[in-house]
Amino acid sequence: MSASVQVATLAALREVLAAAVPDLHRHCRDSWTLIGSAAACLAGAEVVVADLDVLTSVRDAQTLAGHWRGRRDDTFVPPGEERFRSHFARFLFPGLPVEVMGGLELHGERGWQPVRIDAIVTVDVAGLAVLVPTVAEQIRVLESFGRPKDLQRAALLKRLGGEP
Repeated sequence: MSASVQVATLAALREVLAAAVPDLHRHCRDSWTLIGSAAACLAGAEVVVADLDVLTSVRDAQTLAGHWRGRRDDTFVPPGEERFRSHFARFLFPGLPVEVMGGLELHGERGWQPVRIDAIVTVDVAGLAVLVPTVAEQIRVLESFGRPKDLQRAALLKRLGGEP
């Protein structure tokens, strides 16, 4: 990734984090964490971040949907419905869209299973406490998703020394 793309990605990520993370701390009653490209970026992987993926409980996803209803993007349909299901909503924020997945489940060999994050760390981003899975947890989850983009992110994270 070129230096200019990385700088643009980080600027957009900081902007959306500044707008969304205080609300996550304020309105979520259960644990939440970022996943996907934003979490990988915050762990140090050189990835382009297209959105902010937030894993929450169903209850907190419903609370956020009510709080952010004016930002909701009802035209977006997430891909992969055959593999993923959740209480999903996409919201338009400065910098990047925010995608909330309440009670995310993954369909695999054993049917629908909840996506669980067993180890979370806090990353300081401009004074904000941002919750992300440990590198090893990110690798485990990305590999379980199995899509090419997820496997590529897992490989980048492994280079950081996060072998599970």
